[in-house]
Amino acid sequence: SAPAPPEHVEQLMPAQSKSFGQDLLYIIKQALIALRPSLSEAVTTCVSLVAVIIFISILNGFDSISKRTVMLVGTIFISILLIRSSKSLIQLGAQTVSQISEYGRMFLPVITAALAAEGGVTSSAALYAGTIAFDMLLTTLISKLIVPLVYIFLVTCIASRGLKDDMLSKVRDFIKWLITWSMKVTLYIFTGYISITGVISGTADATAVKAAKLAITGSVPVVGSIVSDASETILVSAGIMKNSVGVYGVAAIIALWIVPFLKIGMQYIMLKITTAVCSIFGTKETVGLISDFSESMGFLVGMTGTVSVMLLISTVCFMKGIS
Repeated sequence: SAPAPPEHVEQLMPAQSKSFGQDLLYIIKQALIALRPSLSEAVTTCVSLVAVIIFISILNGFDSISKRTVMLVGTIFISILLIRSSKSLIQLGAQTVSQISEYGRMFLPVITAALAAEGGVTSSAALYAGTIAFDMLLTTLISKLIVPLVYIFLVTCIASRGLKDDMLSKVRDFIKWLITWSMKVTLYIFTGYISITGVISGTADATAVKAAKLAITGSVPVVGSIVSDASETILVSAGIMKNSVGVYGVAAIIALWIVPFLKIGMQYIMLKITTAVCSIFGTKETVGLISDFSESMGFLVGMTGTVSVMLLISTVCFMKGIS
């Protein structure tokens, strides 16, 4: 039997499946309802950040107060406001990646066994074994390297902004590059493997592919441009899944990750807006610190979206292994 999905998936799914479009709209609506408490908390945090930046700007106008002291105090207050929510979202992102990976590893063999019962297995397991290996590589990379690096990145951001230390700034930039490079290289290899093996073949409507590229590039930070290059593969994968496990199965895959993705993405967008507002009257270091925290949220959105897309493609690779 298929593994039981996480509890929040059952809460998002419609009672009866009608069509993919209607199911998707229902899931998004339910996900947005679930985000209301988080949205209220994010707005409160961002308003508090604006107030702190204004206060720091006022203090900087007094010659009797050391600007270095003001900067250090401002950094501490901004860090206090952001570190708690960032920590919970980092844990949420790591937990989501783990759930997606574990559920996928249990779910895919179930699909394979079900399809094998209907016909013979004639294709080589190597076609989809490679894809699963990439999925395991990425999830291991995220849990063992990227998540710890995000914590280190935030610590170095706070220290470099508060102390205005050039060496710490270089360390911060290196960690940022390392996180980005790790995710991009893994995805380049994965999408290259998909193209070379042709494990997923087929064509999708050109207009749909173009729309998918724009949506993915704009909504998935860090690796959006790479994932968008596989837009046709993603659309073909969705089509294969729809024909094999039905619209309800595709909707279940989406429901698995949409709430954490939207929650982290909402924080990312809110911090981007706060950075833009504060840049009007804030100092370079304090505004830069808020921007650094928004970048860390971008890393989380990127890794969550990437693993979700890979689950979709990995599912199809298991299906294509049976002909």
